[in-house]
Amino acid sequence: MSSASRVLNAALRNKIMSADEAAALISSGVNVGMSGFTGSGYPKSIPAALARRITAANEAGEKFRIGVWTGASTAPELDGALASVDGVEMRLPYQSDPTCRKRINAGEMEYIDIHLSHVAQFVWFGFLGKLDIAVVEVAGILEDGRLIPSSSVGNNKTWLDQADKVILEVNSWQNAQLEGMHDVYYGTQLPPNRQPIPIVRPGDRIGEPYLRCDPSKIIAVVETNAPDRNTPFTAPDDDSRRIAGHVIEFLSHEVKMGRLPANLLPLQSGVGNIANAVMAGLNDSPFEHLTAYTEVLQDGMLDLIKSGKLDFASATAFSLSPNALAELNADMALYRDKILLRPQEISNHPEVIRRLGVISMNGMIEADIFGNVNSTHIMGSSIMNGIGGSGDFARNAYLSIFLTPSQAKNGSISCIVPMVSHTDHTEHDVQVLVTEQGLADLRGLSPKQRAKVVIDKCAHPDFRPALHDYYERAMKQASGRQTPHILDEALSWHSRYLKTGSMR
Repeated sequence: MSSASRVLNAALRNKIMSADEAAALISSGVNVGMSGFTGSGYPKSIPAALARRITAANEAGEKFRIGVWTGASTAPELDGALASVDGVEMRLPYQSDPTCRKRINAGEMEYIDIHLSHVAQFVWFGFLGKLDIAVVEVAGILEDGRLIPSSSVGNNKTWLDQADKVILEVNSWQNAQLEGMHDVYYGTQLPPNRQPIPIVRPGDRIGEPYLRCDPSKIIAVVETNAPDRNTPFTAPDDDSRRIAGHVIEFLSHEVKMGRLPANLLPLQSGVGNIANAVMAGLNDSPFEHLTAYTEVLQDGMLDLIKSGKLDFASATAFSLSPNALAELNADMALYRDKILLRPQEISNHPEVIRRLGVISMNGMIEADIFGNVNSTHIMGSSIMNGIGGSGDFARNAYLSIFLTPSQAKNGSISCIVPMVSHTDHTEHDVQVLVTEQGLADLRGLSPKQRAKVVIDKCAHPDFRPALHDYYERAMKQASGRQTPHILDEALSWHSRYLKTGSMR
């Protein structure tokens, strides 16, 4: 134990060991719940040590694979390290690692894509099988054994409660001033004994700032000093700025019409450059005293807090660029009173999202002319990342908004198509579609009315005539039915791309 050790509990100090020693306690065939959410708060050393162990087993002709459950995506040091040695039998609930994605789409790794709000309860219900081991990063261990959460909370509460055995990574790189920024709620129960979640404002504290864990389950403690993964975001391009402009104009109109208050309603924003562009647009807008109830806190929201535009943000994790992360750590005292990190079963809870009236803004891969959205699959079969929390928010939001450029792959793909090749969000959960071309407000419209608005407002001009042609012929062939389609052609755009490399 170093003189600067954050392991303050005497009994747990006796369980400090190396990452390789801790990894040796994990057997092939077990399910491991690991901390981590969008590159924050994941274990830094044990996955690498476990990958070395798996490599040795492979060289000895032994098959060594485990199930990996997390909060969401993690980092190359976890997903990438284990996927590269073919060490993952089953992955859930969300991933974004290229090696992991390649193995999934090659049929070499099983993958379950789950709404993020469902994961904890699925584990409690026993739907996913037994959770054998939890490997959780924390920022420190107090004298009484309570755990200071790290830069994400995710599913850590459930992993610590449900796992038979627990391994802790205590990461001294994490800012000590994170202590007190968390709100871990221990009031959730199973049906039929569930009680309402008592959150009526984004800043409401309903839990405690620490994680609990039965010390008898903790079999190892590993001390680390390693940074979170943080990837620079590219500056907003013209398309992203135009998309952001359409969203700001729409929100301003909703305020004018009396459908939103002057300070809007709590904001939720997905991960990515378009999301950050929308946040930048809000920073330049006249809106004041904004709040956020979201799952990740990106650069754009940090900028809104710094400028005084955003009064409070509730999330489950940070997802910051290197510069923004350095700024957060340098000025943590400023942000501590304006940010809460919660378990993802609460940050993404449908009941709370509905009660607060969240404005949900998420990216997508494609939408069809009737408003159905595909946010997970390329050409219908190949997983990209996963549904994440977009369904939790879209289904329950006051306003459900989906954003994308109108075309991809240098214009060879239209992101507005006759029929989506995979459906994650049905037309019933999609209220607004936005591309750089414009914004389609689909509220109160029938499917046929939606089709005209989506084509005219959102489709790229290069693809708009073909979409109009498809729709007009579908109207004739389907005799004006509720949702007119030409089934022989509905997915022909995707088939054409697979054969020729272009939807044109």
